[in-house]
Amino acid sequence: MTVTTDLVSYEDALASYDPVMGLEVHVELGTKTKMFCGCSTELGAEPNSQTCPTCLGMPGALPAVNAIGVESAIKIGLALHCEIAEWCRFARKNYFYPDMPKNFQTSQYDEPIAFNGYLDVQLEDGEVFRVEIERAHMEEDTGKSLHVGGATGRIHGASHSLLDYNRAGIPLIEIVTKPIEGAGERAPEVAKAYVAELRELIKALGVSEARMEQGQMRCDVNLSLRPHGREKFGTRSETKNVNSLRSVERAARFEIQRHAAVLNSGGTIIQETRHFHEDTGSTTSGRVKEEAEDYRYFPEPDLVPVAPSREWVEELRAGLPEQPLARRNRLREEWGITAHDMQSILNAGAIDSIVATIAAGADAASARKWWMGELARTANESGVSLDALDITPEQVARVAALVNEGSLNDKLARQVIEGVLKGEGTPDEVVEKRGLKVVSDEGALTTAVEEAIAGNAAIADKIRGGKVAAVGALVGAVMKATRGQADAARVKELILEKLGVEG
Repeated sequence: MTVTTDLVSYEDALASYDPVMGLEVHVELGTKTKMFCGCSTELGAEPNSQTCPTCLGMPGALPAVNAIGVESAIKIGLALHCEIAEWCRFARKNYFYPDMPKNFQTSQYDEPIAFNGYLDVQLEDGEVFRVEIERAHMEEDTGKSLHVGGATGRIHGASHSLLDYNRAGIPLIEIVTKPIEGAGERAPEVAKAYVAELRELIKALGVSEARMEQGQMRCDVNLSLRPHGREKFGTRSETKNVNSLRSVERAARFEIQRHAAVLNSGGTIIQETRHFHEDTGSTTSGRVKEEAEDYRYFPEPDLVPVAPSREWVEELRAGLPEQPLARRNRLREEWGITAHDMQSILNAGAIDSIVATIAAGADAASARKWWMGELARTANESGVSLDALDITPEQVARVAALVNEGSLNDKLARQVIEGVLKGEGTPDEVVEKRGLKVVSDEGALTTAVEEAIAGNAAIADKIRGGKVAAVGALVGAVMKATRGQADAARVKELILEKLGVEG
């Protein structure tokens, strides 16, 4: 029996129950061809133009394993501190769905390529939480359904559906956690931090761009509640295909409140899949969840087992990049910033841009200042990521150099960045075209200062009388006269010299 109730408050839910989570993350690999055939994986092609008998499941078509896909799976497993299988097989996961042309998915069942690992994740306040990894296994993606004629884009209310099989067969790695216990009220935050850290790790490995907004990485949030003091897990729900970090956190939080409401009212949680709705932050029922035996798994007869040599595995291990968390801690020490500052940089997606800008010659403070200030603001207003802006780290480093050498002040530098973003050329070209160099000619500055003093006699008298703070008005007059192209500090010095006042 299921009783429909309103949500209970989050605090009340945690007062009675412990949340237990399981996170399943699908990562679409960045290979040039599909997992079991030679079809292209490039995005944006005409529907059904990147298909062949193999990925369409035609009778007699035989698959072949993508070697880069296997290599990527091993890299991911090693980076997650997993054991790598010496021998493993693919399996057929049998179920019908219109966007899966073979009526089975080629996956791995009881013999994954990587298993028994962990990932340490850092929460907003610096606490590190270890998430245990059950397995990481290889499989293929399904096609894509487009439901036409309805108001929501979902099948309910649609007049008909279109199927695009270009995505069918694209390689996936599914990473499954062990039950995540002990997070308590921070469970939603842990879920978000885990997916964020996993995304950084995947990007560092270079096996996928892991763009959640493009479906290259998506998370299924499994959640159950158990009363305090009880060891047995409760019945779980699985919120499918959550595709943003914020939504992972919101989905976990909502399900905690929903489960608690159902249990408090005497209802029973149904093991089912659920859909997350971005607009409301809520979930709705999908379908009753199958158990493993319902998929009738059996070994894939058309593929040979995968048996990576230990030499190959160790070679891949030796080539792994620095772990993202370790890298952030190292950079934080090098840059002399707080954990909160580094978290803000991570949230903005600015770490790699800042590192590249420093490598191009900028000091760390200047690189952070421009990426986290003017450029972050521009990206936010434009609704794009920082790395999508039409400016390179080398160009940002050049702007910083022009400021440091005194050719630009911050106001002029912002105009230069604006010009670069608009496609007006390099920073130097924008400076030249817009005439943005700082006025450094002492004669020109002196003339501007004298004119400002003569035009503001009352303010000049106040300054002579000891009200030095009033100098700002005269500085502003000079900056206006020079179109913001004077060095404000030098202007202030000249004004006080002219008025015979010590600064």
